[in-house]
Amino acid sequence: MSLRKRQRIVSAGRLTSVDGTLTEVGFDDADVVLRLELEVDVDPVSLDLHLRSAALRRSRYFAALLSDRWQIPSEPVDDDGGIRHHLTLKVLPPAGGVHSRNPSGPFDAHVAVLRLLHTLDFSGAIGSVSDALELIPVASELLFDDCVQACVRFLEAVPWTEEEEEEVLNLIPFLRQEEAQDLLARVSPTVAEQWEGKSAPEEMLHGLIDSAIRSHPNVATVKAFVAKLLRDYSSRDLVRRALDQAFLASMETVKDHLGKYASPDFRVRGDNDEREAMQRLNLHSAMVNAKHLHWLVERMIELRVADTAVAEWSEQAALAADLQKTFRDDAWKNIAPGLPSLVIKSTCRLANAVASGTTLAPRQVRMKLVSGWLPVLNVCRNIVSPMPTGQKAVIQELEETFLSIISTLPMSDAQELLQQCLSFSTRNVDDCPHLIFAFKTWFRRANRPPHDDVFL
Repeated sequence: MSLRKRQRIVSAGRLTSVDGTLTEVGFDDADVVLRLELEVDVDPVSLDLHLRSAALRRSRYFAALLSDRWQIPSEPVDDDGGIRHHLTLKVLPPAGGVHSRNPSGPFDAHVAVLRLLHTLDFSGAIGSVSDALELIPVASELLFDDCVQACVRFLEAVPWTEEEEEEVLNLIPFLRQEEAQDLLARVSPTVAEQWEGKSAPEEMLHGLIDSAIRSHPNVATVKAFVAKLLRDYSSRDLVRRALDQAFLASMETVKDHLGKYASPDFRVRGDNDEREAMQRLNLHSAMVNAKHLHWLVERMIELRVADTAVAEWSEQAALAADLQKTFRDDAWKNIAPGLPSLVIKSTCRLANAVASGTTLAPRQVRMKLVSGWLPVLNVCRNIVSPMPTGQKAVIQELEETFLSIISTLPMSDAQELLQQCLSFSTRNVDDCPHLIFAFKTWFRRANRPPHDDVFL
């Protein structure tokens, strides 16, 4: 049915819509005729509604229009129908034109709000997000606060599709602050919800990482899920900061427990049962956190955000010293047998990132990374089992990586470090080609003329 000019008055006691146009519009005891006029350039469309002024006054807009201040003294009164007021309300056409909506007509939202002014049956009228979204603009225009609040309560309590969320966001600027705050709280954090200077996404990422490595019972599955979230997250800077924070926290925990274990105050008087129990706990806690640390290193390497980890790992002279003390006795073999392997694997992954250029480390960082962890490698060479047949042992892989990094250093630094690598050799010289190649490279460079002569 096409839209056409309509001025129909029916005292049916209800407001209904059929086929996109209104057919029965009024109340038997109405005292107001409200004309809805669609603002179009051609073929104007209008609709007359018989309404009750007492109900209309629930809207602040109509309450003002019906007040004595705005009444026209000479306004005629319809003695037969009891009509005391004639009002007109302009209605903007829907976006896309008067024929753009689905089955609903251009006046349906206004009629629905006018019905609610009379019935206050909000629960019956608001049954979906689309209902609430359609009612709010009209209720806001008419200053029908109870209707707006009912729609907002409904929206706040039910799920939205992504498209509905965008429509809600578009409506928020037209709501009062107290009306919009519950909806805003759902789609964006408040200033008070910036945790310790971190944004909400950063805090969420930090919490996910912490759950993955520490507290969730289904660790393997959750780690895989969180790893995917980190890979797919749009802001690499936020991922970097969250991983950096988790890495530093885990490393400090490892340092703390190993420091206590290696401390002379704890290592004396081994007959003390309480002290021995504390030592076992310290070593076990160090290994658990070393596992967390290794998982974090893997993620940082994968996402190419290992700059902080490499720099911090190169500064751990005290941790390296405590590890050497720990691995020189046999207690770790029963309490934390996997600790040396975890340490070597983490060091190897970070060193590989430097040697491959995935992480560009300054010369001093490269120097400290090798010089600080080379002694730990030398201690571990005899205690870490090789990887399965057909794969390089992680020990040899780290040896080769350290030698590659040494080749990037000035010759004086390389000379000092290469002499500390002699333990890489075995009884059979043919088993250490990486070491032979490194020394041959150094001697080849050393036999060149001094580079000062190049500029003469």
